Amino acid sequence: MSIGFRIRSVTSRVDSALCARAARLPAANIGDVMHRMQTMRGGFRAFGGRAAVAGPAFTVRVRPGDNLMLHHAIDLAQPGDVIVCDGGGDLSIALAGELMMGHAARRGIAAMVLDGAIRDAAQLAVLDLGVWARGVTPSGPYKEGPGEIGYPVACGGQVVMPGDLVAADTDGVVVVPAELAEEVVAAAEAHNAKEIEAQAAIEAGRYDRAWVAQALRAKGCAGL
Repeated sequence: MSIGFRIRSVTSRVDSALCARAARLPAANIGDVMHRMQTMRGGFRAFGGRAAVAGPAFTVRVRPGDNLMLHHAIDLAQPGDVIVCDGGGDLSIALAGELMMGHAARRGIAAMVLDGAIRDAAQLAVLDLGVWARGVTPSGPYKEGPGEIGYPVACGGQVVMPGDLVAADTDGVVVVPAELAEEVVAAAEAHNAKEIEAQAAIEAGRYDRAWVAQALRAKGCAGL
């Protein structure tokens, strides 16, 4: 039975220029234009030296507490990829630390998103790599398997397909299906432009708040 020890090549990736545009946008804006349906659940913290990253997903699934296949994923992923690892959300044993992440950074990997824990947090903070994980622990991983590379995974409550656009910043992580990436990024750019205008209006003291009372009246609020 091959399930549990199988590897499939990632043959399609979202365009690198589109990833660069997404990296300049807040993850929240990208999530907003997808009706908040594609954000990974809260709890993912940014541990790496890169605070904002976007790139195509390189997927890997591991047994909680075991990083054999994650090691191989780092060797197989292309520069600019975001390795997305389904570690089952386990926080008792770290999936990666300074040595693995340093190797990933040297290979040009853009980021690693781990549904699990990391260790060596102080060292990861200075690496040229984005690192998002659910927690930190000093306990080191096993290297026995099983695991899978290049197949759909579940990470932070989201299904991630190989090649999808993954964007992350200090707020967390969002996943954009590859076939919708161009449309979503364009919409997020427009949404971000509106938020920049709103912030300027706030700073200038001319932010229109009439919509709040209007919304409450529409809901039948008494006392207005």
